[in-house]
Amino acid sequence: MSHSNAILTPAGRLKLARCVVDAHLPLRRAAERFNVSVPTAARWAGRYVELGEAGMLDRPSRPLSCPHRSSARIEHRVVGLRTSKRWGPARIAYHLHLNISTVHRILHRYHCPPLRFTDRSTGIRIRRERARRYEYAWPGEMIHVDVKKLGRIPDGGGHKSLGRVAGEANSRARNLTEGAPKNRGLRRGYTFIHHAVDDHSRYVYSEIHGDETKETAAAFMRNAIAAFAAHGVKIQRVLTDNASCYRSRLFAQILTEAGIRHKRTRPYRPQTNGKVERFNRILLEEWAYAQTYTSEAERQACYPNFIEHYNQRRPHTALKGASPISRVTNQPG
Repeated sequence: MSHSNAILTPAGRLKLARCVVDAHLPLRRAAERFNVSVPTAARWAGRYVELGEAGMLDRPSRPLSCPHRSSARIEHRVVGLRTSKRWGPARIAYHLHLNISTVHRILHRYHCPPLRFTDRSTGIRIRRERARRYEYAWPGEMIHVDVKKLGRIPDGGGHKSLGRVAGEANSRARNLTEGAPKNRGLRRGYTFIHHAVDDHSRYVYSEIHGDETKETAAAFMRNAIAAFAAHGVKIQRVLTDNASCYRSRLFAQILTEAGIRHKRTRPYRPQTNGKVERFNRILLEEWAYAQTYTSEAERQACYPNFIEHYNQRRPHTALKGASPISRVTNQPG
């Protein structure tokens, strides 16, 4: 494609050709006038005589012939094996004694879909559903709630700072259970981070706890409702997975008293709660494993600053660079 300010745009070429063909201007004079070489002026004049104004357009750079291209017989054999046997490029290449890249190019040239997009029994292309992106119109219409479990860092550092052997020995030497009984569902050596992410603004309210029992989940939900209410956000729906703490009567009672509708994801389908799962990934990359901590207390001390930075200043790609707080209406003050 020609540059918009170039001398020989299609309109400029047409002027040059008409000066030579229609006005009978010598090639050298026409070349000097348009500041091009004589062969260039002769080329555009010849195309104008042959094709008219259509000859002034750019031609594709693709060569007219390719001496190294596979023969039609080879291409038909490749496509035939793909259609009848439903073999992959590597197996077809081994069978026909070809390079795998050559088979790839042939299949791509004939628009053969990848095997993962076809039915194995019939070879018919399967229509894949694209991931549907949705976003509620107002803050509070949908809140995504989840728990992220992280291994606690023993005092003195874990395997990231001391190495695998020394870190595991340090972890075994120090008791991280804090005297919690196992029969209440508490896991030894883990920290449970409870999140509540607003679907529209991506504003998050989060707390760090030592378990994920129904009492803890219910208390967190009560605090989350109050935290969003402080920003003028009335929660209408809550989306959780099917964990036991979210199926308890205590958790349902908290939502019922606040007039909130409870929705659950499909079993073994975490994509449904994708916004809070994406926040879990941000949490790991920008806080949990962003630096080397020497203790769990040191890591947890940095968590409020991380949440404040995420809500107030961090640009969010789904919000076109805006921060989550910019979408929360009726902020205090």
